[in-house]
Amino acid sequence: MAQAERELTVSIWRGGEDGRFRDYAVPRQESQTVLDVVTWVQRHLDPTLAYRFACRVGMCGSCAMTVNGAPRWTCRSHVARVAADGRLEIAPLGNLPVIKDLVCDMTAFFEKWQKARGRFAGTRTRAEGIEVLPPDTPARRAVEAGIECINCGVCYAACDTVRWNPDYLGPAALNRAWTLVQDSRDAETEARLDAVSAAGGCHACHSHQSCTAYCPKALNPTASIAGLKRLTTRRALWARALRGRS
Repeated sequence: MAQAERELTVSIWRGGEDGRFRDYAVPRQESQTVLDVVTWVQRHLDPTLAYRFACRVGMCGSCAMTVNGAPRWTCRSHVARVAADGRLEIAPLGNLPVIKDLVCDMTAFFEKWQKARGRFAGTRTRAEGIEVLPPDTPARRAVEAGIECINCGVCYAACDTVRWNPDYLGPAALNRAWTLVQDSRDAETEARLDAVSAAGGCHACHSHQSCTAYCPKALNPTASIAGLKRLTTRRALWARALRGRS
């Protein structure tokens, strides 16, 4: 194999918001992932390179970065599948402030999750038994896939609406809200519907489906958001009808 074929040309974002890409030559290896590439650069070429990772097996989502323009989990992205002509461009996730290099600030992402009232609020006390939600109920089946979201931020980084509208809650937060409004054990359904129907909520979604296209777990946040749109619209129409009768 020629020397050029044994090497990758890797452009990695360095610095903060006003940083730039820097090129590195990285040895090509069998079954090499993008995270392997970043780790090699940090260990062998530049120990100041900042990036996040934890499990390395696609369970935590902390290694998400932008690879050749697309948000991905780098631990499960094999170089052989994503490198174009032996080149990689690796940057932090989009739609989030850059702290340093490949590390972005996830604060806004999680604050929006909170604004969507993404916390479960049970109706029972510790003294009462645990209420079981049968897995074959229509409500439970409606959120079967959505509950698998691990908040990696890939959908948020891919979302065009987030890019245009910084107040938009984003796919992950709205997907979480959808799973909770379908949970009969939760006590904050009305408050949650208020939150997701306000400005920046579910009706701000343009249904471009970028979140669904890039979700590493093959979830469909667009469908969850559509479910919220139906619920909040039905609720608003019902409230208007009641006002008209009074």
